[in-house]
Amino acid sequence: MKLNKKYYRWLAEITLILIIITAARMWMQRDIVSGIAPNVSAKTLTGQHFDLYQDKNRPILVHFWASWCPVCKLEQSNIQNISHDYPVITIAMQSGNDEEVKQFMKEEGLTFKVINDELGIISQRYNIRGVPVSFVVDKDNKIDFIEVGYTTELGLKIRMWWAGL
Repeated sequence: MKLNKKYYRWLAEITLILIIITAARMWMQRDIVSGIAPNVSAKTLTGQHFDLYQDKNRPILVHFWASWCPVCKLEQSNIQNISHDYPVITIAMQSGNDEEVKQFMKEEGLTFKVINDELGIISQRYNIRGVPVSFVVDKDNKIDFIEVGYTTELGLKIRMWWAGL
């Protein structure tokens, strides 16, 4: 009898935690852009021109992050690994000038494409209020998935694969 009570209490607590996590994620995503992704047209830190709407025949990961964000630092290896298999563009949100972001990338051993959003202009168009945020944008520029907060490499790969179907 006591075992059943413990089991039901444990189940109720897990359910409550999942409800709270789901509600928090929904609240964090409430104003983020959806539908067609706003175009991102800018120079990367390496001087290459990037345009989200041009020459895209497969999904792309559009990832917003910041050098001062501890969760972003935990997630950066996932983004690095994804960039080896899928198109990725990252936007460094209010992380300093180009040289500071380049230095951060060098120190962390990161090679993915970065656009420096020093003033937060691109982030404002996407209604980003906190980082990290990842958008999986399909070949037709439609946002298929939005992830706020830490996301696993496997989770991102599955979303990228699904968006490519």
